[in-house]
Amino acid sequence: MKASDRILVALDVDDLTAVDSLVGSVSPFVGGFKVGKELMYSVGAPVAVTYVQQRGGGVFMDGKFHDIPETVAKTCRAAVRLQPKMFNIHCLGGFEMMQAATQAVKDEAAKLGLPVPLLIGVTILTSHDKSSLTELGFDTAIGVSGLVVQLAVLAQKAGLDGVVSSPREIEDIRSECGKDFVIVTPGIRAEGSKPDDQKRKATAREAVSWGATYIVVGRPITQDPSPVDAAKRIADEVDAVAA
Repeated sequence: MKASDRILVALDVDDLTAVDSLVGSVSPFVGGFKVGKELMYSVGAPVAVTYVQQRGGGVFMDGKFHDIPETVAKTCRAAVRLQPKMFNIHCLGGFEMMQAATQAVKDEAAKLGLPVPLLIGVTILTSHDKSSLTELGFDTAIGVSGLVVQLAVLAQKAGLDGVVSSPREIEDIRSECGKDFVIVTPGIRAEGSKPDDQKRKATAREAVSWGATYIVVGRPITQDPSPVDAAKRIADEVDAVAA
């Protein structure tokens, strides 16, 4: 995988004009784009996904589906029809829900003769730390990393292709789930930059050196005065790890 292929730019915007500008400028230097809830609820998921695809960008649909198994299975079938390269569900929906989603994705892709997209499970959001998880009632005796790894192992048993985790859990997940398990890592920040609302973060260089398959980068690219230059800098960081 080329260094740039590992970079997924977060399109955390609410209109297609901003999408057009970002995708048009940085698509030659990155591997794809994350289409999240803000954009999906602003213009509609089919419109958003198709718009990015028509401009040459691969799509990671970040819908974090989390519901009863039947509802998530049907939603996954609808997602497959949009032909993203990857989309996610939430591991906290449980093993049965994840299994139902896995089967639905395979069945729908086979029925329509479409490529099977990667199905990824969200573990614990990067905005959480031990304190906030304890406040929510989680047993954090095993630590945040232990909880993330526990969910990753469960996702793998349910048939998912990988998980979303913070950079801080990458090595532990790799140890338990193996080299082929996909790890998608948000919370990427430049050295010395503001953490914003990310509590478990790392640089692009750190995340890839620890074993991330893909890194999701939002504000460090999209809010830079020159998104193209920012994307190139991050690609150089990633490339330096493999060199």
